[in-house]
Amino acid sequence: MPEPHLRAADADRAAVAAQLGEQMSAGRLTVAEYDERLARAYAARTYGELEELTADLPRPAAQPPAPAPVEPQPAAAHGWHHGGWSGGPTRQAAWRNWAAVAVIVLTVWTATVIGSGELHYFWPIWVIGPWGAVLLAQTLGRGRGDDDRRRLT
Repeated sequence: MPEPHLRAADADRAAVAAQLGEQMSAGRLTVAEYDERLARAYAARTYGELEELTADLPRPAAQPPAPAPVEPQPAAAHGWHHGGWSGGPTRQAAWRNWAAVAVIVLTVWTATVIGSGELHYFWPIWVIGPWGAVLLAQTLGRGRGDDDRRRLT
């Protein structure tokens, strides 16, 4: 970061907030620590105040250069199969993303229930339910889409 006395911009605060979220996802911060540091990040005025929030956390690894974009095959650009929904790593990544979000919202709901001592409305179902249903339908329907693609080519 630049000199600690210089004023930080909104983009700088957002970058620190994103880093804090990644560190919480990695298990280095509890939800309470994350909430406290996030509030301090958005209230920070200088780079020095932002630096204090991440000083005890590992630095993010340098990102390798992005690979050159791959041109889609003509048959893959139809329907649900565009972008790799016909299977493979993209489907696995979608399920991993769903699972990560499910863990986060369930953790927030559980912490709320434990903190208040009362059983609250189970709102995570509205986050993970429809998303999971769409992923499941796409996963189960992949064989039929493969047949359709073979007929098109």
